[in-house]
Amino acid sequence: MNPAASTPGPFDPASAMDFLPLPQLRAVQWSRMQFIVQRAYDRVPLFRQRLTERGLTPADLRSLDDVPKLPFTTKTDLRDTYPFGLFASPLQEIVRFHASSGTTGKPIVVAYTQEDVDDWAQVMRRSFLACGLHAGDVIQNAYGYGLFTGGLGAHYGAEALGAGVIPISGGNTDRQIMILKDFGVTAICCTPSYFLHLIERAGELGVDFKQLPLRAGVFGAEPWTEGMRTRIEAETRIKAYDIYGLSEIIGPGVAMECPHQAGPHIFEDMFYPEVINPETGEPVPDGVEGELVLTTLCKRAMPMIRYRTRDISALNPEPCACGRTSAASSASPAAPTT
Repeated sequence: MNPAASTPGPFDPASAMDFLPLPQLRAVQWSRMQFIVQRAYDRVPLFRQRLTERGLTPADLRSLDDVPKLPFTTKTDLRDTYPFGLFASPLQEIVRFHASSGTTGKPIVVAYTQEDVDDWAQVMRRSFLACGLHAGDVIQNAYGYGLFTGGLGAHYGAEALGAGVIPISGGNTDRQIMILKDFGVTAICCTPSYFLHLIERAGELGVDFKQLPLRAGVFGAEPWTEGMRTRIEAETRIKAYDIYGLSEIIGPGVAMECPHQAGPHIFEDMFYPEVINPETGEPVPDGVEGELVLTTLCKRAMPMIRYRTRDISALNPEPCACGRTSAASSASPAAPTT
């Protein structure tokens, strides 16, 4: 491992939003909140119906303080309106579909306009920048491709970064290890449990991760513990970063850890976070655990207004030592991200 390679690259303008002074960040959020609420009201019948039932229109929102007046969206809403009932864009503007496995019934279908795909690539680029990756890195993407959002989300973001992407997808462990070794891979994206399997198999094959140029792992799509992180970092000398996302919002790239590893920073200019009491639906103070609720501020094809993630989290709004002003979250998926 090259120790010098573990230091973050130079500041990239793509990350500027992550360092905005809070008054500027709140102004961006408010402007985008007005846009997305109006779009959903005009184009999504279910959202318009629910606002009408509450005697509200978008004009009744006067500031971000009024966001709790808006109705929640839940996973049941996506299933009940399957497949296209929550779309705010016509099909001729949709350039990408993703979906869950549908093992518990109808799958969750999500869609993207070209602008949405571009935004997704940029938040994933910012995710990679947050953990010190940059153009010239070689990223082995072992997330699954297909209807699952993980593979293509990481792929587009890594390409936007200017990194070299190896679209290896999941499985075929011996081949994964051969590519890691032969291609000089500097970062890997996969689930943390699969990376632990790679470590074990590499040991059986006589491959020492500590002798590889690999320096970062971007791990998500399932819950994992600090104990798993400690083991990964001790056995490989890489830095293990937590990435958070869910398909209903955009896929991976909703939040990403920085080198201080104090919880993933939410990209708040794109995703407005709240934490609520899961029993009452009322907001809880910063630092108090509750259910994470997210509103997409730029998603055109399928706006999610106050989406109840089911993930338990607490928000830390204090600026991080890395300089980022966006809140850090303790969110971890309640189940594997689909």
